[in-house]
Amino acid sequence: MSPPLLTQWIRTVWQPRRGLAIAEACIIGIVAAFSAVFLKFSSGWVGTWRVQSSHIFPAWLILPTIGLCFGFLAGFLVERVAPEASGSGIPHVKASLANVPVRLSWRVAVVKLLSATLALGSGITLGRQGPTVQVGAALAGGMSRLVPTSPDHRRQMIAAGAGAGLAAAFNAPIAGVLFVVEELLQDLSGLTLGTAIIASFIGGVVSRLLGGRSLLLNLELNKSLSSFSILEIPSFLLLGILAGLLAALFNRGIIESIKLYRTFHITLPLKVALAGLTSGIIVAFLPSSFRDNTGLREFVIAGGVNPSLAAFAFCAQFILTLIAFGSGAPGGLFAPSLILGSCLGYVVGISQVQLFGFGSTTTYALAGMGAFFSAVSKVPITAIVIVFEMTTDFNLVLPLMIGSVTSYLVADKLMPGSLYSRLLQFNGINIEKPIPIEGILTKLTAQDVMQQRVETLDAEMSLDEVVQAFSRSHHRGFPIVEEGKLVGIVTQSDLLKIRDRNLASSTPVRAIMTPQPVTVTPIHNLGNVLYLLDRYQISRLPVVEGRRLIGIITRADIIRAEADSLNCENREHGPQPEPSYVVYQTRSPSIGRGRLLVPVANPETAETLIQMAAAIARDRHYEIECLQVILVSRQSSPSETPVRTAKSRRLLRNAEVLGKKWNIPVHTQIRVAHDAAQAILETIAERHINLILMGWKGSTSTPGRIFGDVVDTVIRQATCEVVLVKLGHKDADISPQASSTPQFNRWLVPMAGGPNARMAIKLLPALVTLGQDPKIRLTRVFKPSELEPDMRVLEEAIRQLVRRRKLSSTVIAAPIEADSVSEGVINLVKSEGYDVVVLGASREGMLQQVMKGNIPEAIASGVDSTVILVRGAINN
Repeated sequence: MSPPLLTQWIRTVWQPRRGLAIAEACIIGIVAAFSAVFLKFSSGWVGTWRVQSSHIFPAWLILPTIGLCFGFLAGFLVERVAPEASGSGIPHVKASLANVPVRLSWRVAVVKLLSATLALGSGITLGRQGPTVQVGAALAGGMSRLVPTSPDHRRQMIAAGAGAGLAAAFNAPIAGVLFVVEELLQDLSGLTLGTAIIASFIGGVVSRLLGGRSLLLNLELNKSLSSFSILEIPSFLLLGILAGLLAALFNRGIIESIKLYRTFHITLPLKVALAGLTSGIIVAFLPSSFRDNTGLREFVIAGGVNPSLAAFAFCAQFILTLIAFGSGAPGGLFAPSLILGSCLGYVVGISQVQLFGFGSTTTYALAGMGAFFSAVSKVPITAIVIVFEMTTDFNLVLPLMIGSVTSYLVADKLMPGSLYSRLLQFNGINIEKPIPIEGILTKLTAQDVMQQRVETLDAEMSLDEVVQAFSRSHHRGFPIVEEGKLVGIVTQSDLLKIRDRNLASSTPVRAIMTPQPVTVTPIHNLGNVLYLLDRYQISRLPVVEGRRLIGIITRADIIRAEADSLNCENREHGPQPEPSYVVYQTRSPSIGRGRLLVPVANPETAETLIQMAAAIARDRHYEIECLQVILVSRQSSPSETPVRTAKSRRLLRNAEVLGKKWNIPVHTQIRVAHDAAQAILETIAERHINLILMGWKGSTSTPGRIFGDVVDTVIRQATCEVVLVKLGHKDADISPQASSTPQFNRWLVPMAGGPNARMAIKLLPALVTLGQDPKIRLTRVFKPSELEPDMRVLEEAIRQLVRRRKLSSTVIAAPIEADSVSEGVINLVKSEGYDVVVLGASREGMLQQVMKGNIPEAIASGVDSTVILVRGAINN
């Protein structure tokens, strides 16, 4: 099977159906489990080597050295290969699920695994659970790119991967599901919940089978040591309050730590190396139990420390975590939260035992883990379930609930919102205020998105003509109008009535149309329109004012409006023109210094325009790009519409012949397009055009336009130099032949000192070669109120022309007196018989002077000579 056929087969077979989504979730769960186990054992092996080395070599030397070197390597790997792998990774996953363009791919997953192994092995106080969540999400994101799926399906798979990663890290599949629902996706739809459950349970089970247990505790011992009494409720409430207060302080410290590192203005590798060095120095002077974070946590839970050591461990872990996380090192906050919570819970528990003589320090330590985790991550349900699943001790359920809920309420009161959302906001990403679809449906009206160009059928049209209309169009229905008023609608299903009723082909369409169709007014919002479409199970609705048809709106129009709003695009609604399509092209050697584009449309003027383009191209050593645009209806696709190109190719071949004569490279192309201006602008961008030379009628009858639809659009949006040419016909009274051959002997160049006037001067040496014995007059129009005209601009222009080699033309400079520029130029052209008028005008001058009287248009329409308008390149 060939690659194209294989791709098509995959696109056809692999769709985001429920069965395949479940299969994909199973694969994601297995892969996430393997990655979690790999990270556990790899970071554990490096950490064990680090701890053993600290017993062999001086700790004050080996621990800072390992932290410095491994931290630098981890940061270097992230910065150079996948910057998205920095930090805990959970904010990145949350942003991706909120449709923020954050990359989650296999490369991110691999880099996260390797960099997290190095970072955690260096001794910094961070956890592997956060990275495991991002790894699972990134693996799912990479898998979803193998096949074409919808954005919603991809988001569901990424969420399932994140849940599977958390489940595999903690061996807590239920917690993985709840974390997806509570923090990441906040979606309870059937497919989302189902895939998350499957991926999380498979991830948790496979991880446990592979030896990836999270808490290496003696569960039977813990059950015997854990206990709960109703009298202890105040103590657990106190634990929750303390956890909430300290967690809020911890979250604030995380933000301040990031700000502090940013003030250093150093690279990520140096930041992580600095964190590793600082952590190594601090840990080297702490008790040896602090060198193994996991061991310290288990030691505290088992009750093998005194209260002062537990309090000291809390302070040390608090500071070390802030130092590590602010650097951007690839590590998470889950494990540090659990260590801090266990220390805090142990201190409260030992105080309870000493004061009242009853209680279990193990219960308080485990409840403290859930409380602090809940307050930091703002996921109380997930925190309760994680600790319960790791211990499977029912005695812990009520203490966990009391501590976790209380700490969450206190922390959220002091520092509202999710820490991960705050981290995203700190980086300029706000996902807390998404644009609701309901807002778009109530904000926009039918008039905003309707199609104004509507194909209609007349009420008296015969059935035979109606059938032909359907066969020529891709539409499935047509409004029926009579004297401009909507009287009905006919659809493809109505055509079946012809056979069922045995109607003659000459029968009017009234016999089968649906009279009085469902309609909307222009002020109906899209919510109302969508309701009517669903209510009557139709795909289009006519838009009417009274009974007059003014447009039509379809489901596709509403979907387009919603997509534009979600993507933060503010474009015109309704049917958009498709990109133009190249159906014919020829290429010459690309040996020029630039390219000159000549759109040719009128065979009578094409030859003269190409001659002018050749003169400029020869002077500037440019290549010529000749473009012919064939317009098609917006109801048909340019890439699928058959067109005839014989006449266009003959016109373009004339340009190629002229190019060979003058030894100028000439490229040609024919584009099929909905809009000529759009095709021209696309050509300018694709072919890197430096100058465009195009014909101009000299006036326009289009309302709201100055030069015409195409020219106005090109002037506004083309960034290259623009030269407009209105060819003259001043000698038409001499002979018919002269009307098609403009003269280029006497040149008039009005100047006022603008930058585009200087561009006109640069073009003159090339353009005057079109004449036999050209004469150039530079002039400046001054008003009678001026005592003496300023001649400096004209004198500078003469010097520029004289400096140009091969310029044998006579150049003079003479001002003229007139009340207005257009009046003075027109009178001068008529009195002295100039063949060509060259005007330099800016984009603003060409398009906005219409309010004051459009000077170029006034001159062009007032003289029979050739008028050339020049506008320099612009930078948008």
